Amino acid sequence: MEISDILVTGLHIVEPGPEYPASKGAIWPRPQMQSIEIPYYKFDSDILEIKVVDHDCPILSNAVQRSLAVLREMLRIASPYVNRNAPQQVLDDDTYDGPLKSLSIYLTSPCEEYPHFGMIESYNLTIAADSTLRSSSIWGILRGLESWTHLFHLSDNRDQLHINKGEVHDFPRYAHRGLLVDTSRHYISMSNILLILDAMAMNKMNVFHWHIVDDQSFPYQSERFPDLSRLGAYHETLIYTKENIQTVIDHARNRGIRVIPEFDVPGHTRSWGVAKPDLLTHCYDQDGDYVGLGPMNPIKDSTYTFLQELFHEVQALFPDRYIHIGGDEVDLDCWESNPEFQRYIQEHNLTSVADFHALFMRNTIPLLSENSRPIVWQEVFDEGVPLPKDTIVQVWKENEAPEMLNILRASHQLIYSTGWYLDHLNTGGDWTEFFNKDPRDLVNGLSKDINVDNIVGGEACMWAEVVNDMNIMSRVWPRASAVAERLWGHESQATYQVHCRLEEHTCRMNARGIHAQPPSGPGFCLGV
Repeated sequence: MEISDILVTGLHIVEPGPEYPASKGAIWPRPQMQSIEIPYYKFDSDILEIKVVDHDCPILSNAVQRSLAVLREMLRIASPYVNRNAPQQVLDDDTYDGPLKSLSIYLTSPCEEYPHFGMIESYNLTIAADSTLRSSSIWGILRGLESWTHLFHLSDNRDQLHINKGEVHDFPRYAHRGLLVDTSRHYISMSNILLILDAMAMNKMNVFHWHIVDDQSFPYQSERFPDLSRLGAYHETLIYTKENIQTVIDHARNRGIRVIPEFDVPGHTRSWGVAKPDLLTHCYDQDGDYVGLGPMNPIKDSTYTFLQELFHEVQALFPDRYIHIGGDEVDLDCWESNPEFQRYIQEHNLTSVADFHALFMRNTIPLLSENSRPIVWQEVFDEGVPLPKDTIVQVWKENEAPEMLNILRASHQLIYSTGWYLDHLNTGGDWTEFFNKDPRDLVNGLSKDINVDNIVGGEACMWAEVVNDMNIMSRVWPRASAVAERLWGHESQATYQVHCRLEEHTCRMNARGIHAQPPSGPGFCLGV
């Protein structure tokens, strides 16, 4: 029987117990290849030895210590719930193969300093009395250690940790597996940002897209332009200092997560104008009366001088070569309402007000540091802005398949977000809607002249209009876990088994301090 509700001759009969019983020792996201055998081993921290056989570095040693702490915490949380009335686990039966003696880690290449686009994340894991984990990359070792911790499960009477014999051969389908977090509409505390990174690592997501500023507030503390946050943040304490940002980058780096900042221009910049009103365009109504400030002014040289200084400061702080410069939802009507812009159109033979968007982006992208790679929202591509071929376009609007085809035909790489807006709520269990979206499947078979490999991944997006520190964790998790598995693995539909695996994974996240909401219906997690 797969569900707890049974229909009998028109009656709705409810069976007791969880709707989806949690799996035991299932890896999330599901590995590409895995074999599980009946024999099992017992975890004993006094016996288990983790040996780094080849290359080593602080990232690896930190990850080993975190993994051991996870296992000890599993036993600690379970200890009040040990079933004292159950028979003691028999450890001399045919399925018990003794204690887990060792895990040997073979990192066959030196550690890289920072995670990066296209990094190797594959790994091979063999579970035996003397287990092995192998990868040619530190990032693959991190993913393998995370999977290793997922394989442990409590014994029936919850007084022991077991792990079954088996093998895992694993790698991601998509290179870019991201989560966007908006920290402008509501300020998100440093402690929650670090927890979000912990949860991302548990779900093998590898890009933290930090939408750090927007119209409503400017919490990024610039050393070159301190008035931006002093006047533009909600409060003097609700900011991210250089030290805060370095803490986020270091925390992410130790978990194989890239941090990509977004400074969305020329729109979504009203908070910038509190300190720098001359950056923005004056908007007028139909009677020619001034009504307020709009997007950045693309016809002032001073706009680009300012942006170059700010971007260079930002890129000196964030090590990733990619930076998101936005470009979405620009108020073209404001530009059109301004008499100075109307004269500019005539004097420079522009065809429409949309040409100002192209002018702005054409002047802004070269301001980025050498060897930078821009990411933009799809409107920049839609409005015919000339883009370098190595620009990644992020798709977020409805009717996405034709849009994706056009971007691919232009030989750009893209990341997908349309179906993965976490601020769009449906009902309990809406994670299945996210799970059942696969970016490449949306365009497969629609055209022969495209390279679907240029769909390099996607991002779940947590816009924060109605999200703050109180509810962000439960709003994101485990719903973003569905996106994580879709981008990593190959499961095609949210089957009954997937529901059961997500029940276990949700309890796993809660046990590690991630306040994830129940995924699908009635159930329980012990100790959290």
